[in-house]
Amino acid sequence: MRPNRAQSKALSRYQLNACLQASEKLVFLKGFLMKIVLTFFLIFIAFKAAFAQNEQAPILEKDIAYKDWTLKGIRDGKDTNLRDLTKDKKLVAVVYFAPWCHNWQHDAPMLVKLYDKYKANGFEIVLVGEYGSLDAMNESLNSFKITFPAVYESLSLSDLSTTPHYAYRQATGDKRRWGSPYYVFVDPSRIEKRGEFLLTKTDVINGELIETEGEQYIRQKLGLPAADGKMTSTSKNDSEVCDPDKPLPLKTP
Repeated sequence: MRPNRAQSKALSRYQLNACLQASEKLVFLKGFLMKIVLTFFLIFIAFKAAFAQNEQAPILEKDIAYKDWTLKGIRDGKDTNLRDLTKDKKLVAVVYFAPWCHNWQHDAPMLVKLYDKYKANGFEIVLVGEYGSLDAMNESLNSFKITFPAVYESLSLSDLSTTPHYAYRQATGDKRRWGSPYYVFVDPSRIEKRGEFLLTKTDVINGELIETEGEQYIRQKLGLPAADGKMTSTSKNDSEVCDPDKPLPLKTP
């Protein structure tokens, strides 16, 4: 039986109300979903900011029982002794690095510049390779045109917690997982002339070098006047954290 006119109008109003209610629910649901998406986006940005951190660190004096070492050269396999290397120098920067580390790649051009500028004044740098193959270390040295001494202490990621490098970082409060780069400054005038240990206290950097601070420090240790304030800085707002599973192509100068 067909509905009469009154019934048809009532049915139409019911259908219209149902459509309006469905439309309102759809708008509400859409808005709710947008809020969820926005919330997750903000969480992602905060998470990324927390882990894409700046790993630059100040130069600080720390207690560290730093031993003399003899390690093989990355390029030629010949032995290099640290105490011998300090002879006739005014300051030696021992820089531990992993060749695949983004943070090391950030510092490498700075070190080349500082070495070329101050090596004639008694400044020396020696690199100590960690947690990477000799091929990768050599590629890094060649890519950045590094001419100062470079030796290696470990060749495998599995060596992380067994190296002297790891023990020194723990002693000086470096909380990073891989600790690349990590700086130990050796003042030859303060080292023990013989025996197992070179130093019991010295300046270190638990992270990347702050270029302006580093150059001022080097000049002071070399007995040079303070810089005129025209030094450039390579400071940055963020940095990829070292991750051997996410290596970046070498950033050549």
